[in-house]
Amino acid sequence: MTNQPHTSPIPTLGRFPALDRVEYPADLRNLSVEQLKQVADELRAETVDAVSTTGGHLGASLGVVELTVALHAVFDTPDDKVIWDVGHQAYPHKILTGRRDRIRTLRQPGGLSGFTRRAESKYDPFGAAHSSTSISAGLGMAVAHHLRAEEDPSYRERNVIAVIGDGSISAGMAYEAMNNAAVAGPGAERLIVILNDNEMSIAPPVGAMSNYLSRLMSSRKFMGLRELAGKFVKKLPAPVERTARKADEYARGMITGGTLFEELGFYYVGPVDGHDLPQLVSILRNLRDTDNGPIMLHVITEKGHGFPFPPVWRMRP
Repeated sequence: MTNQPHTSPIPTLGRFPALDRVEYPADLRNLSVEQLKQVADELRAETVDAVSTTGGHLGASLGVVELTVALHAVFDTPDDKVIWDVGHQAYPHKILTGRRDRIRTLRQPGGLSGFTRRAESKYDPFGAAHSSTSISAGLGMAVAHHLRAEEDPSYRERNVIAVIGDGSISAGMAYEAMNNAAVAGPGAERLIVILNDNEMSIAPPVGAMSNYLSRLMSSRKFMGLRELAGKFVKKLPAPVERTARKADEYARGMITGGTLFEELGFYYVGPVDGHDLPQLVSILRNLRDTDNGPIMLHVITEKGHGFPFPPVWRMRP
């Protein structure tokens, strides 16, 4: 728990007791899932209060509140890198990373940027307001971490997480990056791409069964069994090996809808409910502890989730 004093008043200080205990992501990591849910609820209210003062991209930010809390609770940020594609959805991220006292300077002269900005915080490893660049940036970081770890045995390899929206992932740069990740070799196995699908334009969630299957497929036991099966089929004649590999991909693709990403060389998990914090925490922990990447986690979110009048915000771009 950090005890550094805030440098400027926070109007809501005292209204949100759980959020008041969190100044940096490390403060999240000893909390229970129930406590994290309370933090998420209060973080959503704080985001609404702040943006009502400054204006900004409220709908996109409210859609990733639970995902933001889960990412910072599970991964060792800022050592592990979280890249927000475009960055307009990063207001909750800014609040949790030591900038709550300045969040009401958002988009103001001399205030916080409306996007992620490297000069603003060590928790912003990549700054861009253009879409579709997060996966290529993340791949470069993941490979660089691996190369450094090869030279320095004391250096711990890091996870790199790129969060990209369903609109941004439609651009050619994103697919070029995924194509490169599939053949990048060591380093790319620590890359996790989170597809934030807030328009359900790729695949709809299928409730509890989808969540169960996603937890199963992201578990260490399942991945270990799949790796063992892969080693076994490599000893079979080439035509049989190719058939077995396709059977594995398409069997899971029929369940999850992830065949496209499997063809691009990613291990696909999802779709999962992006507002179900316990599920997100469980799945992200599984993915954090595996090196079977690159991985694509497909989460379904809703723009403006939790706002009192969601139809108004759905009309906004």
